[in-house]
Amino acid sequence: MITMKFGGTSVGSVEAIDRAATIIADQLEKDSEIAVIVSAMGGVTDLLIQSVQKAINGDKWGYLSITKDIRDKHEDAINELIRAGTLRESILGRINAMLDKHAELCEAINILGEATPRIKDSIVSFGERLSCRMIAAVLQERGINAQAFDSGEFLITNDIYQDADPLWDITEENIGKNLKPHIENGVVPIITGFIGATPEGSITTLGRGGSDFVAAIFAAYLDSDELIIWTDVDGVMTTDPRIDKRAQVLPYVSYTEVGELAYYGAKVLHPKTVQPIIAKEIPLRVRNTFNPDHPGTLIGAEAKASDGIIKAVTAIRKVSMLTVSGKGMLGVPGIAGRTFLATANAGASILMISQSSSEQSFCFTVVNAQADEVKASVEHELSSEIAHRDVDGIDVVGNVVIITAVGAGMRHKPGVAGSVFTCMGDNGVNVLAIAQGSSECSISFVIDENDLETAVLRLHDLALESHEKENGITSH
Repeated sequence: MITMKFGGTSVGSVEAIDRAATIIADQLEKDSEIAVIVSAMGGVTDLLIQSVQKAINGDKWGYLSITKDIRDKHEDAINELIRAGTLRESILGRINAMLDKHAELCEAINILGEATPRIKDSIVSFGERLSCRMIAAVLQERGINAQAFDSGEFLITNDIYQDADPLWDITEENIGKNLKPHIENGVVPIITGFIGATPEGSITTLGRGGSDFVAAIFAAYLDSDELIIWTDVDGVMTTDPRIDKRAQVLPYVSYTEVGELAYYGAKVLHPKTVQPIIAKEIPLRVRNTFNPDHPGTLIGAEAKASDGIIKAVTAIRKVSMLTVSGKGMLGVPGIAGRTFLATANAGASILMISQSSSEQSFCFTVVNAQADEVKASVEHELSSEIAHRDVDGIDVVGNVVIITAVGAGMRHKPGVAGSVFTCMGDNGVNVLAIAQGSSECSISFVIDENDLETAVLRLHDLALESHEKENGITSH
């Protein structure tokens, strides 16, 4: 049993869809059972989000023009990949009906002048719903017994629209009772990524990039032997190739390592992807649709320590660091907890936390766009302490970067932190805050954005040394 997921660029053009269909057909020759999760065609989700904003602004021509652009994009692919006849006319009819519905929803927003999170989810879901129906039809054209399914038929979530969480037990039951029988009967299900549904049937989405997460949920509850994420790169890289062209593909990383990499800026996977498959130890492979002969990166349960210091380096840009400090904080319980609750109430996620041993200060990071709102929320929560000068105030340093060095070998290798920070000091990079997770497979620290390239390049030198040792390569 293989579960496969194709990202937006992997189904973003006629050529990409044709290649994806070939990959599916080739896999069918090797394995009797396959489930496929697909993203929207590349760029379509962004267009759908724009259509919502244009509808709010009363720009009727704008959202109707976007509807036409999306229609043309799908019709061009269908006309290229499916011969004239009943199948082509049927899928074109379904695509047009869905886009007519999109225009109707935009018209409703236009009249109201606003869009609720629920209606936004309904609109952005069209990308995946269009894509999965089109790809199922392309596979049918090739003689494959494919059938399109909305993931919300099986994946039930809470009603936190735009960032819903699965209701695990009912989702597991639905997939087992209502999807597995189709696969056992020879159907290749083509399933929408990114979306679910409430118990009442309202469409939800699991956050931007959530198709990977959805694929992992289906892989877990279909008891898959492997989950393959097809994307536009050869695998998980040692660093961002846009920063350092020497970036190399990692042949193997553990669940823990890839979780750190995904959370701290690597764009290959959604941070939640490994969560559903860890318990069943289902291997995950990241592969390139445009280079299918490359084996990609295998992600598994075993944490294999590398011979070198670190395995990979990531960076998160557009971050602000907030510091809460004051001599009156010493020994006062609950200030950190109240601060983090206030941050959550402002709708922000904390990316990193660091605290001094004296308990007189701690700092944490959020994305730039949320920093002012978080500062105001924390100041309101700690207003009494600030008034009594137990807390000096909330300082914000914007335009900083979180750099993370990842590697399972850190856990058993003394001196890793020393090597990392000696490297930074030798290259004139000032470290503003430091944190190490309990997994002991990553070290994160905050630096000024101007030092990003220097920090990544020099730490990547250490990662490449590790990579060369592991593969028996001698540097010259």
